[in-house]
Amino acid sequence: MDIFDKIDELYDKRREVELGGGDERIQKQYERGKLTARDRINYLLDDETFVELNPFMEHRSTDFGMDKVEAHGEGVVTGYGKINGRPIYLFAQDFTVFGGALGEMHAKKIANVMDLAAKSGAPFVGLNDSGGARIQEGVGSLDGYGQIFYRNSIYSGVIPQISVIMGPSAGGAVYSPAITDVIIMVEKTSKMFITGPKVIETVTGEKISSEDLGGAKVHNTKSGNAHMSAATEEEALDMVKQVLSYLPNNSEEMPPIVDYELKENDDYNSELLEIVPYDTTRPYDIKKVVNEVVDDDSFFEIHKDFAKNIVVGFARIKGQPVGLVCNQPRYMAGGIDIDSSDKAARFIRFCDSFNVPIITFEDVTGFFPGIKQEHGGIIRHGAKILYAYSEATVPKITVIVRKAFGGAYVALNSKSIGADLVYAWPNAEVAVMGPEGAANIIFAREIAESDNPEQVRQAKIDEYKEKFANPYVAAARGMIDDVIDPRDTRKSLSQALEMLYNKKEDRPKKKHGNIPL
Repeated sequence: MDIFDKIDELYDKRREVELGGGDERIQKQYERGKLTARDRINYLLDDETFVELNPFMEHRSTDFGMDKVEAHGEGVVTGYGKINGRPIYLFAQDFTVFGGALGEMHAKKIANVMDLAAKSGAPFVGLNDSGGARIQEGVGSLDGYGQIFYRNSIYSGVIPQISVIMGPSAGGAVYSPAITDVIIMVEKTSKMFITGPKVIETVTGEKISSEDLGGAKVHNTKSGNAHMSAATEEEALDMVKQVLSYLPNNSEEMPPIVDYELKENDDYNSELLEIVPYDTTRPYDIKKVVNEVVDDDSFFEIHKDFAKNIVVGFARIKGQPVGLVCNQPRYMAGGIDIDSSDKAARFIRFCDSFNVPIITFEDVTGFFPGIKQEHGGIIRHGAKILYAYSEATVPKITVIVRKAFGGAYVALNSKSIGADLVYAWPNAEVAVMGPEGAANIIFAREIAESDNPEQVRQAKIDEYKEKFANPYVAAARGMIDDVIDPRDTRKSLSQALEMLYNKKEDRPKKKHGNIPL
């Protein structure tokens, strides 16, 4: 045997690894409407950029006849490559090998590539398609999960981490994605749950399908565990590319600015006057405001089907990435409840971790009232928004579009909790509470004792609006930096972003804060 024989042997082994569970299982994967692990990698990465790591790693279990079972690639493909010319590291679980089940060496492959991503300062993407822990390996599998969870946690805020659920993700397998920054699910084929339908039926007697228990729709609309859903695997992988386009490679870098060509009347938009009704009781779609202010086709919404009373997402203003947090008057009058508090706070911290400036479009009646909200912990959940804004050191800009009432006004990036700049439109109402409620409390006796209570009540509402529910009282006290023509909103924001680009702000040295979780 000479060197060429050894080289041939090498390529034969590589071909075996690349086949994973073999042609028959690959065909079954296609019949389920799913791509293989390597198909997914090839679609996600730039052509000819993927470099595989640890392809020959194998399990060392001998229990339950495992020593007689071949597991090429150990059920997961790991390595690095590029997306739009920028480096990323990734793993893709191979369902054709042990159903993608995680064992000791499977986990070691993932841990190795995660460590390299952190050392290199590059984003990390996990393509999940696994039946859970490899039962034959017992506690070795559980320890493997722990190795991954630990790295997800300590690398959080260091490098962007994105999880795509492309098949089952059951038991311990769900906790790794839950720690990452963004979870994307594929409709109909992906599932996430701690215990499956059969176990639930055995323990509790409840009957439910796997789709209704942990499908993409459930996690995007009800639980909020997932941030986006896609109709196809290709669409899900395209979403990964979009998210990464707004983010830097790591927390030490700035987000990538794209080339932007100035257009005629670029900074002036009269459409905004038509979108937002002067009548503060009439709803409108805040997304229309956002799309008029940011660069064309740049708004990318996150968590769009969960807690719809608040809108969060990425966009660009003259090529610069920004994060947006916006009240949505179309739902619950833009009030803040438990779910929207969690949604906003998490996104604020995500942006702050990776140096993405935060712009807040505010039109809020307050924190949503009710027994269910109070008993559910709205105090604790609402405090997360206050904490997240106060903690953030990126440029923070607020535009008060219409209403800013009570504690919600303070919570949504007011000057008092660290906003760099606060703008208000001239029709904005900034007050402790809405004029109607305030008049009922302040002038209760006068209204009750009058001959025409309704007429007096309306007069007092008008009086309160005139004296307090306008932006100029707050502006006189420095709580609002400027009252701007709505048509100049884009101009004001682009100027502010340019001015704040080199902002530096520190917080007291500490191990970490204790956010009210």
